[in-house]
Amino acid sequence: MTDDELERALFALPLEEPPVDLRARILAATVDRPRPAFRGWEIWLLGTAVAFMVWLMFMVGTSVPDIGATISRAISDGIDRVAPAISVSCLMWTVLGMSFVVWISQLSLPPSHRNVTDR
Repeated sequence: MTDDELERALFALPLEEPPVDLRARILAATVDRPRPAFRGWEIWLLGTAVAFMVWLMFMVGTSVPDIGATISRAISDGIDRVAPAISVSCLMWTVLGMSFVVWISQLSLPPSHRNVTDR
């Protein structure tokens, strides 16, 4: 089969018409898409720094004997010092506000209806 025969066979295939908004969708996905918040090297740098900090914390944590009891004691002492300064009603409203923040952040609102036009 020659190239000419192959081209004639391809052009003879029945093809569907493309969707009306195909060009607008392609432009929205390529040219008009928002820029990323961080560049690639910034993400790699941040990931490397976090990995190094986790490794360092692991090395320090495993070299200290009885680190669990020390951390537990520090948290308990901190709660004992802060607890008398906070009233029960203040704590209740704080927890209620935090729960509202969590629930509102989980809401899924319907998308806005915007028309994309050809440019």
